[in-house]
Amino acid sequence: MTEKKQFTSDQIERAAESLMDLRSAYRAILDFYKQIFIAQENSKKDIHIDPIQISEEMLSIKADEEFPLINLSEFAIDVKASRLLLIKICNIVKETNENMAFTANTILKAIDDGEFDSDSLFFGLIKEDDSVFEETAEKYNIKKVDLGFIVYNSIKPSLSLCAEQLSTHLEKNQPWSKGYCPVCGSHPSLSIFEGEGGARFLLCGFCGHKWSSKRLYCPFCDNMDSDTLGYLYSEQEGEYRIDLCEKCKKYIKTIDIRKTNRMIYPPFEQVATLHLDIKAAEMGFKSGIDPLV
Repeated sequence: MTEKKQFTSDQIERAAESLMDLRSAYRAILDFYKQIFIAQENSKKDIHIDPIQISEEMLSIKADEEFPLINLSEFAIDVKASRLLLIKICNIVKETNENMAFTANTILKAIDDGEFDSDSLFFGLIKEDDSVFEETAEKYNIKKVDLGFIVYNSIKPSLSLCAEQLSTHLEKNQPWSKGYCPVCGSHPSLSIFEGEGGARFLLCGFCGHKWSSKRLYCPFCDNMDSDTLGYLYSEQEGEYRIDLCEKCKKYIKTIDIRKTNRMIYPPFEQVATLHLDIKAAEMGFKSGIDPLV
């Protein structure tokens, strides 16, 4: 288990401003995500979820077999807090994201009319039920990917807090050898080097849990062959690199926190490195994470 660092709204603001100063081309998208991340952080104080109970016997079995603690469908969601956050996110989107504004406005109107079934979408997402998103997108003539983005970010604080509660079941000194999240089984969205010696950690792309990982390792296919693992690095962006796997042709972006003194809020690092995603795609590699998150 790794310690979950808590971030304040002020810290998120500072992390965004420092990145905006470094990469002015990303200013608009960073401002957009900054508002969403701050709204998510502020919503956590209103979230109340009962801890998920897992028997000692089941914990032992999962640890021995290296199974995640829960399936996605077992996540606890504070529906009331998520509904309020959904409205806030829609208002952020309509003011700051022209491409998604129509979807946000349509959802807000449906909510005002008492027609929008947000709860079905919340639980449809964790149950991986794509049909509810297909039907809703068709009903309101909106883009399914935009709908998914708004819904996921509305429940993300609940997912994060639920993951924090569940992570107390993970043994601090027990190694986790898999590339998927020990809490929910999802793939990582970011790799991080930090601390003395540059220990490697992976950040779950779904619930945000952070766990220790082997350095020479592909989390998507378990490849540890140095001949088929490599990375792309630029002197101009010394804190970043792209870890590449020739075996599964997937990649993960890495930030070396030791090489920068600025405030680091990991979700921003995923957003502020879209040029690395483009470069990896040009080289024939695919991201190992769901584009929704």
